Amino acid sequence: MPENFIGPDGQPRCFWCAATPEYMAYHDEEWGYPVDSDTRLFEKICLESFQSGLSWRTILEKRENFRGAFAGFEFNKVAQFGEVDIARLLQDSGIVRHRGKIEATINNAKRAIEMVATEGSLAAFFWQFEPETPPAPQFATTISESVALAKELKKRGWKFVGPTTAFAFMQAMGLVNDHATGCVMRTKAARARQAFTPPR
Repeated sequence: MPENFIGPDGQPRCFWCAATPEYMAYHDEEWGYPVDSDTRLFEKICLESFQSGLSWRTILEKRENFRGAFAGFEFNKVAQFGEVDIARLLQDSGIVRHRGKIEATINNAKRAIEMVATEGSLAAFFWQFEPETPPAPQFATTISESVALAKELKKRGWKFVGPTTAFAFMQAMGLVNDHATGCVMRTKAARARQAFTPPR
């Protein structure tokens, strides 16, 4: 499979984003750009967990529904969800109705609160795992840093975040710039990272 395709503006992009207009918008505007908002980071890691075993297209199409169902991924609110909320979510056809993933999201919201208390912010924690030597673009599905991140999250009680999910999260939040060589957005993402100061 080729690394790139030529978009409607004549510029090369990662081949995977050719599938749908939604993919292209996500690829151009979000994927691989550095994020330091705790709410957005929590959303991204939760959605990557929901994506496990499914296509990202499914999750992206349902993202607004997920935001509505999970209080905008404000983890202080999600942590308060109980059995009534779980029952509600299991009846919500606008999201992925998987009890284990729903319960994991609520659990992870509680763990996120604990992480903020110990680390200062989710962002400060996650940015510790930025690779010193990035992997070759469009090649890896896990890297040593994603394995380490998944291990640390498991140690802290997080659920449904294995090494592959952790790597997808790292790609999405800009810990790894995995835009293909030659993709017009690879340089844009690199510049965004250069202008970004990771929280500590």
